[in-house]
Amino acid sequence: MTPPLLSIVGKKNSGKTTLVVRLAAALTRRGVRVMTIKHGSHTFNMDPVNTDTYRHYHEGEAERVAMISPDKFALVVRWEQPLTPEIVAERYMQDADLVLCEGFKLSALPKVEIFRRGAHAAMLFDATLPNAGTWQAMVTDTPTSDLPFPVFSLDHDGWLDQLVAWVEQHHLPHRT
Repeated sequence: MTPPLLSIVGKKNSGKTTLVVRLAAALTRRGVRVMTIKHGSHTFNMDPVNTDTYRHYHEGEAERVAMISPDKFALVVRWEQPLTPEIVAERYMQDADLVLCEGFKLSALPKVEIFRRGAHAAMLFDATLPNAGTWQAMVTDTPTSDLPFPVFSLDHDGWLDQLVAWVEQHHLPHRT
Protein backbone atom coordinates (compact mmCIF):
# COMPACT_ATOMS: atom_id res chain seq x y z
CA MET A 1 0.00 0.00 0.00
CA THR A 2 1.28 3.45 -0.87
CA PRO A 3 1.40 5.91 2.05
CA PRO A 4 0.17 9.48 1.56
CA LEU A 5 2.65 11.64 -0.37
CA LEU A 6 2.96 15.43 -0.31
CA SER A 7 5.42 17.28 -2.51
CA ILE A 8 7.16 20.50 -1.56
CA VAL A 9 7.91 22.46 -4.73
CA GLY A 10 9.47 25.79 -5.57
CA LYS A 11 12.09 27.34 -7.76
CA LYS A 12 15.82 26.90 -7.10
CA ASN A 13 16.94 28.42 -3.79
CA SER A 14 13.39 29.14 -2.71
CA GLY A 15 13.69 27.16 0.52
CA LYS A 16 12.35 23.70 -0.44
CA THR A 17 14.88 21.73 1.59
CA THR A 18 14.49 24.00 4.62
CA LEU A 19 10.72 23.64 4.46
CA VAL A 20 10.90 19.84 4.10
CA VAL A 21 13.28 19.61 7.08
CA ARG A 22 11.22 21.91 9.32
CA LEU A 23 7.92 20.27 8.36
CA ALA A 24 9.30 16.74 8.81
CA ALA A 25 10.76 17.62 12.23
CA ALA A 26 7.53 19.28 13.41
CA LEU A 27 5.39 16.34 12.27
CA THR A 28 7.82 13.84 13.81
CA ARG A 29 7.59 15.66 17.16
CA ARG A 30 3.81 15.15 16.92
CA GLY A 31 4.25 11.40 16.50
CA VAL A 32 3.95 11.21 12.70
CA ARG A 33 6.24 8.68 11.03
CA VAL A 34 7.71 10.84 8.23
CA MET A 35 9.90 9.63 5.38
CA THR A 36 11.26 11.74 2.52
CA ILE A 37 12.11 11.46 -1.16
CA LYS A 38 14.33 14.03 -2.87
CA HIS A 39 14.10 14.60 -6.62
CA GLY A 40 17.42 15.03 -8.34
CA SER A 41 18.04 16.00 -11.93
CA HIS A 42 21.53 14.47 -12.00
CA THR A 43 23.19 11.33 -10.68
CA PHE A 44 24.67 11.10 -7.20
CA ASN A 45 27.08 9.02 -5.15
CA MET A 46 26.36 8.03 -1.56
CA ASP A 47 30.01 7.24 -0.86
CA PRO A 48 33.21 9.04 -1.77
CA VAL A 49 35.44 7.62 -4.49
CA ASN A 50 37.47 4.56 -3.53
CA THR A 51 35.33 3.47 -0.56
CA ASP A 52 34.37 -0.19 -0.58
CA THR A 53 30.72 0.43 -1.45
CA TYR A 54 31.72 2.86 -4.19
CA ARG A 55 33.98 0.20 -5.64
CA HIS A 56 31.27 -2.50 -5.34
CA TYR A 57 28.90 -0.33 -7.38
CA HIS A 58 31.25 1.30 -9.91
CA GLU A 59 34.04 -1.23 -10.40
CA GLY A 60 32.09 -4.38 -9.54
CA GLU A 61 29.02 -3.11 -11.43
CA ALA A 62 26.74 -4.68 -8.81
CA GLU A 63 23.05 -4.16 -9.49
CA ARG A 64 22.35 -3.32 -5.83
CA VAL A 65 24.72 -2.28 -3.08
CA ALA A 66 23.67 -2.12 0.56
CA MET A 67 25.65 -0.48 3.32
CA ILE A 68 24.78 -1.53 6.86
CA SER A 69 26.12 0.16 9.97
CA PRO A 70 24.99 0.02 13.62
CA ASP A 71 22.55 2.90 13.15
CA LYS A 72 21.78 3.18 9.39
CA PHE A 73 21.07 1.20 6.25
CA ALA A 74 21.44 2.48 2.68
CA LEU A 75 20.59 0.76 -0.58
CA VAL A 76 21.72 1.97 -3.99
CA VAL A 77 19.89 0.32 -6.90
CA ARG A 78 20.59 0.59 -10.61
CA TRP A 79 17.59 1.00 -12.85
CA GLU A 80 16.79 1.29 -16.53
CA GLN A 81 13.78 3.55 -16.10
CA PRO A 82 13.37 6.11 -13.32
CA LEU A 83 10.83 5.12 -10.70
CA THR A 84 8.09 7.51 -9.69
CA PRO A 85 7.93 8.72 -6.09
CA GLU A 86 4.69 6.72 -5.74
CA ILE A 87 6.48 3.48 -6.69
CA VAL A 88 9.45 4.22 -4.42
CA ALA A 89 7.10 4.96 -1.50
CA GLU A 90 5.09 1.80 -2.16
CA ARG A 91 8.18 -0.43 -2.38
CA TYR A 92 10.38 1.06 0.32
CA MET A 93 8.29 3.29 2.58
CA GLN A 94 5.03 1.42 3.16
CA ASP A 95 5.20 1.93 6.91
CA ALA A 96 5.33 5.74 6.68
CA ASP A 97 2.44 7.85 7.91
CA LEU A 98 3.49 10.48 5.36
CA VAL A 99 6.15 10.74 2.67
CA LEU A 100 7.32 14.28 2.03
CA CYS A 101 8.77 14.68 -1.44
CA GLU A 102 11.07 17.51 -2.43
CA GLY A 103 10.52 18.51 -6.03
CA PHE A 104 8.51 16.61 -8.64
CA LYS A 105 6.77 19.81 -9.77
CA LEU A 106 5.55 18.19 -13.00
CA SER A 107 4.01 15.21 -11.21
CA ALA A 108 0.43 14.53 -10.19
CA LEU A 109 1.44 14.60 -6.50
CA PRO A 110 -0.37 17.05 -4.22
CA LYS A 111 1.86 20.10 -3.82
CA VAL A 112 2.76 22.82 -1.36
CA GLU A 113 4.82 25.56 -2.97
CA ILE A 114 7.40 27.66 -1.17
CA PHE A 115 7.72 31.10 -2.76
CA ARG A 116 9.96 33.86 -1.45
CA ARG A 117 10.04 37.21 -3.26
CA GLY A 118 13.73 37.64 -2.36
CA ALA A 119 14.60 34.51 -4.33
CA HIS A 120 12.33 34.90 -7.39
CA ALA A 121 10.03 37.41 -9.02
CA ALA A 122 7.23 34.93 -9.71
CA MET A 123 5.88 31.74 -8.18
CA LEU A 124 5.72 28.40 -9.98
CA PHE A 125 1.95 28.15 -9.66
CA ASP A 126 0.02 29.18 -12.73
CA ALA A 127 -3.66 28.33 -13.09
CA THR A 128 -3.05 27.44 -16.75
CA LEU A 129 -0.59 24.64 -15.96
CA PRO A 130 -1.88 21.17 -16.90
CA ASN A 131 -1.33 20.03 -13.30
CA ALA A 132 -2.44 23.28 -11.62
CA GLY A 133 -5.08 21.33 -9.70
CA THR A 134 -2.36 19.48 -7.79
CA TRP A 135 -1.32 22.66 -5.92
CA GLN A 136 -2.92 22.59 -2.49
CA ALA A 137 -1.15 25.32 -0.50
CA MET A 138 1.44 28.08 -0.65
CA VAL A 139 4.06 29.10 1.92
CA THR A 140 5.24 32.62 1.12
CA ASP A 141 6.57 35.94 2.34
CA THR A 142 4.48 37.77 -0.26
CA PRO A 143 0.94 38.91 0.53
CA THR A 144 -1.46 37.24 -1.87
CA SER A 145 -5.18 36.62 -1.73
CA ASP A 146 -6.00 35.47 -5.24
CA LEU A 147 -4.91 31.84 -4.93
CA PRO A 148 -7.47 29.01 -4.91
CA PHE A 149 -5.89 27.28 -1.89
CA PRO A 150 -4.61 28.13 1.61
CA VAL A 151 -1.65 30.50 1.96
CA PHE A 152 0.70 30.30 4.96
CA SER A 153 2.57 33.54 5.55
CA LEU A 154 6.23 33.28 6.53
CA ASP A 155 5.73 36.67 8.22
CA HIS A 156 3.27 35.15 10.72
CA ASP A 157 4.92 33.70 13.84
CA GLY A 158 2.73 30.57 13.87
CA TRP A 159 2.95 29.68 10.17
CA LEU A 160 4.70 26.33 10.73
CA ASP A 161 2.20 25.20 13.37
CA GLN A 162 -0.64 26.22 11.04
CA LEU A 163 0.94 24.30 8.16
CA VAL A 164 1.45 21.21 10.34
CA ALA A 165 -2.20 21.32 11.44
CA TRP A 166 -3.31 21.67 7.81
CA VAL A 167 -1.12 18.73 6.72
CA GLU A 168 -2.50 16.58 9.54
CA GLN A 169 -6.07 17.48 8.60
CA HIS A 170 -5.71 17.02 4.84
CA HIS A 171 -3.05 14.33 4.47
CA LEU A 172 -3.31 12.30 7.67
CA PRO A 173 -7.07 11.91 8.14
CA HIS A 174 -6.63 8.56 9.94
CA ARG A 175 -4.68 10.35 12.69
CA THR A 176 -7.15 13.11 13.52
